[in-house]
Amino acid sequence: MPAAHVALRAAIFDALKADTALGFALGGHRVYDEPPANAAFPYVTLGDARIVDVSADDGQVQEHQLTLHAWSRQGGHKEAHVITGALLQALDDAPLTPDGHRLVNLRFAIADIRREADGRTYHAVVRFRAITEPED
Repeated sequence: MPAAHVALRAAIFDALKADTALGFALGGHRVYDEPPANAAFPYVTLGDARIVDVSADDGQVQEHQLTLHAWSRQGGHKEAHVITGALLQALDDAPLTPDGHRLVNLRFAIADIRREADGRTYHAVVRFRAITEPED
């Protein structure tokens, strides 16, 4: 059985790749763990994660703080906001099934959308919080 964070990340990746609205917002299913060198804009990357053991007497429970990044170069913030909305629709309270684990909940936490220093790239940092426990 994979570790909870590996299984959750894989379930999130699969859900994003399969999401029609996100694919439409990105102009294709451009979701990457590591983007190709010349990735076409816009696209989404899986980012950093923080895992905290919040176990009780009942078993190993983990809290996951997950970061996704949306990248856009379409004039203005609008496209970055649309992609952020699609990420929220795809993942907030999604019924994912990470291999070997039960997803207790997956909730949107915060999003920051800003223009990068190059003046033409918009970057959305979207964070989610999840709780997992082992399957019985």
